[in-house]
Amino acid sequence: MSLQLNRTSFGDPLNTGNVLSKEQANTLLNEWVKNDRLKLHMHQVAYLMKSWAAEKEGLNETDQWRWEMAGLLHDADWDQWPEQHCRKIIEELESRNIDPEIIRAIASHGPNHFGVEPVTRMDQMLYAFDELSGLVHAYSLMRPEGYSGMELKGVKKRLKEKSFAANVNRNEIADALNRADLELDNLIPFIIEKQQITI
Repeated sequence: MSLQLNRTSFGDPLNTGNVLSKEQANTLLNEWVKNDRLKLHMHQVAYLMKSWAAEKEGLNETDQWRWEMAGLLHDADWDQWPEQHCRKIIEELESRNIDPEIIRAIASHGPNHFGVEPVTRMDQMLYAFDELSGLVHAYSLMRPEGYSGMELKGVKKRLKEKSFAANVNRNEIADALNRADLELDNLIPFIIEKQQITI
């Protein structure tokens, strides 16, 4: 099954700055995503995106929401339409005249799958958070104390165990970190700290 989008331009530049309201975004999420685990993943990535935009990029609340919205909806079509993953949500957001940067970030969150390179900082961070967020959460589920007391070295150990959270693509994590010019030692503690707030 090919998920290649076969295009690199998304949305209309005239729609720059256009976003869904938080209510609209959550309505779309709840209508399209029935799987609670996937929904949690999307909320976690959204919170990571918002927190990074605020704390590391110094962006205002308007731009923080743009980042958060990209995280919140990046997997919106995976639950019901896996064979149209990314394509369907992109077309939906384009039909709603949403900011092209948000749409492009969603389109580039899996360059090996969708054929779109992560270029902007929003693109790069969504790609970087996606797989790593899932692995950290999987680790929390196997720990009796969950996120409490979770340490960097424990996550890195699980990352090296190919059998653990086997569906998490280690090559994509390495690629994403390289593109974003980040180290595991910086990103994992950030994810642990923020992600436990979303539980």
